[in-house]
Formats: sequence, structure tokens, C-alpha cells
Amino acid sequence: MGRKFLVCSIGNPGAAYTNTRHNAGHTMTDLLREAFGSGQFSRDKSYGGNVSLPLLDQTYTFWQSRSFMNISGKGVKIAWDSFLLGLEPEERKEAILVVLHDELDVVLGKVKVKKTGSAGGHNGLISIIQAFGTKEFCRIGLGIGRPETKDPALVSRYVLGKMGPQELKVLEKKSLPLVIEELKKIAEFPQLPGSPKL
Repeated sequence: MGRKFLVCSIGNPGAAYTNTRHNAGHTMTDLLREAFGSGQFSRDKSYGGNVSLPLLDQTYTFWQSRSFMNISGKGVKIAWDSFLLGLEPEERKEAILVVLHDELDVVLGKVKVKKTGSAGGHNGLISIIQAFGTKEFCRIGLGIGRPETKDPALVSRYVLGKMGPQELKVLEKKSLPLVIEELKKIAEFPQLPGSPKL
């Protein structure tokens, strides 16, 4: 019996933010859903967001936050609790939460995996840590690259800017295979002692 994953992406809601660099996590869960042949994303009140349920591969359930990035923790907690309730007791013990988010300090096409640790200043991760009361959860940072400027206003504009066709292609052709590879590795991680539970 394989371990069950809830793969959550955080970002900002609404069409205005679709395919922005800050929403790289949502773009990736769209790609993962297609890669694993999972169901279409749909709103689910019990999950508190958009959920894609497994069809062919029962390993992964994908979820997209409907909250703004900086307050996404509550939604992730609701989704995780709902996910665990749908599992058998033995599955629940080994279940894994993975959060996908944008990573400004990693180049486009690369990913960064952490099993625990600080949020590194990422407001979405800060919100999740506060909601769960622990840093013990897996996260995959999707590189979006950093502009040369250090001007906060220009950096913010870059992060909230739309990815161009070439950037989206890199995310699909380079980042997606790396994320799939890392998910397989994460399945071998020992259960984190402080990982979120019901």
C-alpha cells in the first residue's frame, strides 16, 4: 500500500493572478493533475478550496488554495484535516502533506525541497506554520528567479507579473519532471515526528 499525499499549492485567487510568478504553485498543480490523470479541479466546501481527486493513480490528491497567499494557512489546515478524515487509520499514520510555492531565490526551472525549517520570509509559509503550529511539513519551492533590482516595489511587481510563454514552457518541461521526481523521494521520507495530524 503506497503512502497517500495531499499536494497543496498556495497563491492568490482570481483570473487576474492566473499564471503570475507568485502563483507558480497553482500552475504546477494544474500540470501535475494532468500528468497523473487526476480529476478536474472543482470547489469542495469540505476541503475549503479547489480539489482534484485521484482517478488512475490513487497516491495523490491535489488542492489549490482559494485564499490570498498571505492568509493561506487556514485553508491548508482545513484541506489537510478533510483529507485525513477520508483515509483509513493506517493510511492516516503515513499520509504526507506537501506544499508547493514560488521561490524567488531559486532560478526558473529548478526546485528546492525542505522537510522542515523556517519560512524564509515567505508569507504563505508563515501563515501555514502559524495555522498548524509546526514547521514540520514538506514543501517544494518552485524557482521563479529574482530580478537584478533589489527595489522592493520592482521585486513585488516582478513576482506579481505574468509568466510569459517561455517561462511557462520551462515550468512544464524542466520543473514538472523535477517535482515528480521529488515527490517519489518524499514518499521514502520517515514520518516527521511533529508533522501535522488531526
